[in-house]
Amino acid sequence: MTTRGRAAPRRREGRPRFYTRRRVCAFCVDKVRVIDYKDVGRLRRYLSDRVKIESRRKSGTCSKHQRGLALALKRARHLAMLPFTHEHMFPLGTVRPPAPAPQRVGEKGGVQRGAAPEPALSQSPRAEGEGEVEGAGV
Repeated sequence: MTTRGRAAPRRREGRPRFYTRRRVCAFCVDKVRVIDYKDVGRLRRYLSDRVKIESRRKSGTCSKHQRGLALALKRARHLAMLPFTHEHMFPLGTVRPPAPAPQRVGEKGGVQRGAAPEPALSQSPRAEGEGEVEGAGV
């Protein structure tokens, strides 16, 4: 069979191709049977910087342990041991930024930020002097 108009692929001469070494599953090496959702330090290594679960290709885990890892990460997130999004993630020792001040509508319809709420005027149904007991001194 001949190739029409195409040249046969040539091998590149010089250095051989670079092959990456196959990553070994860390859970298989440590002979872990069940991945513990309470081991937050170990689980954090399998989250990306955007707090997404790393793929098997990147993390090097086998398919059996990847399924258990995903389940453990989801359990830890549900119990608030790990964040759901990168916005919830703060390095240790830092303080969360303060929450923004509540907005309220002003008298003229404009929005006022951080203004103190006005005290509510209490309109009591009883007249002045009613309900007071004479002779009861404090």
